[in-house]
Amino acid sequence: MNDILVRAATGFVFIALVIGGIVFSELTSILVLALFTVLGLLEYYRLFDSKTMATPSKMLGLAGGLSLFSIAILVRLNYVNEKFLIVGLPLLFLSFLPELYTRSKTPLVNVSITIFGWIYVILPMYLIVSLRVENSSFSSWLLPVGMFLMIWTNDTFAYLTGRLLGKTKLFERISPKKTWEGTIGGIVFTIAVGCLLAYASEMSYLFWCLAAPLIAASAIYGDLFESLIKRSLNIKDTGTILPGHGGILDRFDASLFAAPLFFAWCVLWEVI
Repeated sequence: MNDILVRAATGFVFIALVIGGIVFSELTSILVLALFTVLGLLEYYRLFDSKTMATPSKMLGLAGGLSLFSIAILVRLNYVNEKFLIVGLPLLFLSFLPELYTRSKTPLVNVSITIFGWIYVILPMYLIVSLRVENSSFSSWLLPVGMFLMIWTNDTFAYLTGRLLGKTKLFERISPKKTWEGTIGGIVFTIAVGCLLAYASEMSYLFWCLAAPLIAASAIYGDLFESLIKRSLNIKDTGTILPGHGGILDRFDASLFAAPLFFAWCVLWEVI
């Protein structure tokens, strides 16, 4: 019972912080998401502290990734010219240098893990911020909030439907508890939430109802990919910062896959 209460309390605070930060203002949304970006990137590099022979450059990865994130946000806010993004090129090549001064047997793996942290954590979090920053026709606080609501709906109802009806394994090699029945149930309820968002916001039903299965499917793959990482490193959670839930990446795993696809869908919708 205590574990359930701790998990519920942590979940409530986490949801309140994410949704409250995004809705309250553009600045608070940036600050909240930047906080989770820092914690998530640090957590990512810590996964490789002692679990593998690989030794990515943690300090360079953090400094480079957060520099790219900050510059990208400033460009998005129109505070600096987009040409400043060229800074990313030297940062990319700087990630190679530490391998010249170490005796690591896995230099290519080290560099790949370092740079992948920027792709896996920094890029999706930046795109979530971009959905909130209101300097284009499609940006609105409703977009990231709607995305998170659908991701959490998919996760919750996939679990409940799977517990009730689940028999056929979805991806037993990576996540033995996931079932096709639970997956379908999660997608159905996610589409229902998409329709409710369209009704409540008076936005296009087509936009939200097509976004819902896209978000649900990408969220499932995000969850599976993180499960693959944890299984390969033989760990249960990516961290312990969220009691009852694990780490930051455990809570954002689905969002890290869903955000790029949802952002692309928003841009595509604006064009068509």
